[in-house]
Amino acid sequence: MSQHIPATLRQQVLGQAGGLCAYCRSAEALLGVTFEIDHIVPLSAGGGTTADNLCLSCPTCNRQKGIRQTASDPASGEETPLFHPLAQTWGDHFTWSDDGATVIGLTPVGRATTALLRMNRPVLVQMRRYWLALGLHHPTR
Repeated sequence: MSQHIPATLRQQVLGQAGGLCAYCRSAEALLGVTFEIDHIVPLSAGGGTTADNLCLSCPTCNRQKGIRQTASDPASGEETPLFHPLAQTWGDHFTWSDDGATVIGLTPVGRATTALLRMNRPVLVQMRRYWLALGLHHPTR
């Protein structure tokens, strides 16, 4: 279910995002697609269209997440909450591989989110390698 997001709120979310997907950290300018505003807690679960519940998301992360708030941790099989980009710090739950092309989940939240959102799908990992070679991708830990 989509809901109209007022222009001022949309601009606030875009300004805070720095042009990056809140989940996979891909740059909108490099993917060549328009990123979307994600309701972190879905409307259907009582989340609101407010600054503290909206983030910038690439279309793939947004579609994979959908209305889910939990996923299975691949390491333990336990159901765990997904990463909340405004309430949690990316670097506490994820890091980059040594070559900077792959997202590594450090915690159950990070592993479950990485797996569910397909943050390391082959085409994206390959694109990150190209961006790294061109000096366009700057992974930070």
